[in-house]
Amino acid sequence: MKKNKTRLLITGGAGFIGYNLINHLLKKNKYEILNLDKISYAGYYYKKYPIVSKNYKFAKFDIGNIKKINTLLNDFKPNKIINLAAESHVDNSIKNPSKFIRNNVISIFNFIEEVRNYIKNNKVKKNFIFHHISTDEVYGDLAKSGSAFTEQSPYRPSSPYSASKSSIDHILRAYFRTYNFPVVISVCSNNFGPFQNIEKLIPLVINNIINEKKIPIYGNGMQIRDWIYVLDHVDALEKVFLKGIKGETYNISTNNRLTNISIIKKIIEIFDKDFPRPNKKSYSDLITYVKDRPGHDQKYALNNNKIKKGLNWNRSTNFNKSLELTIKWYIKEITKQK
Repeated sequence: MKKNKTRLLITGGAGFIGYNLINHLLKKNKYEILNLDKISYAGYYYKKYPIVSKNYKFAKFDIGNIKKINTLLNDFKPNKIINLAAESHVDNSIKNPSKFIRNNVISIFNFIEEVRNYIKNNKVKKNFIFHHISTDEVYGDLAKSGSAFTEQSPYRPSSPYSASKSSIDHILRAYFRTYNFPVVISVCSNNFGPFQNIEKLIPLVINNIINEKKIPIYGNGMQIRDWIYVLDHVDALEKVFLKGIKGETYNISTNNRLTNISIIKKIIEIFDKDFPRPNKKSYSDLITYVKDRPGHDQKYALNNNKIKKGLNWNRSTNFNKSLELTIKWYIKEITKQK
């Protein structure tokens, strides 16, 4: 590996976004990447399709293991760190909140402390950055008539998951103010695309259609989400960790605001047209409405003016085409498993 490559430590890189990010960055041949991940169920596709590259290494252990983190930092000597490690499913956080507090707050805090000690004890360069990936759920529920959340919007988390993510965001901002910790935070809207776990809405709907299973919809299905194709997201992440200003937060979104029921109907429409049932009936008869989950936010929307103007970023994909590509990818993948 050439010495002039950026040494990039990515935590949680076996998950959906991290996996796509690493593949995106390795194509550029500008980075030497070390991926730290404990490999939970969310790393299913990483285990199935492991990343192999001369510019890539993998370390399997928990981010909360202070001793191993200390050794890793001093051995690898990263120029930049991207923190994606997190428990991320709202339903799971409602069932088992203690796991989310333990992993998303305590373990990440211990990791941040080790990074702070590493910075203090080593002559890190001025361009060293700790890029933390957050979620639009930290802002809470947006009123139907409300404008999109900006980076100055107050945090009002509604679930144990979003509360745990909010906690670390606050800690990092305090560390920037108190210790001049070189952090930049990005907040992203709902991602979709290849390699996402089927517990998430879009792959769940695709999987259930393929397997002729009921498609559960919480409440009336009118919850609004702001959707971004994962390849647009990882492109934005590269902009943030290369050009983002320390201490700043950047919202990442593409203004694809759809109700849950409308995106489900879009998926069904594509299946009905391109992959019809033998009996020619619509897959819409698989839709079933179920009891809404506790504390379910009705609307998320992010204002992305700051990253567009400040970092010259914009999406490069078409939403409908990206959705079709995602559907075709899962059809091929799920068919392999049968």
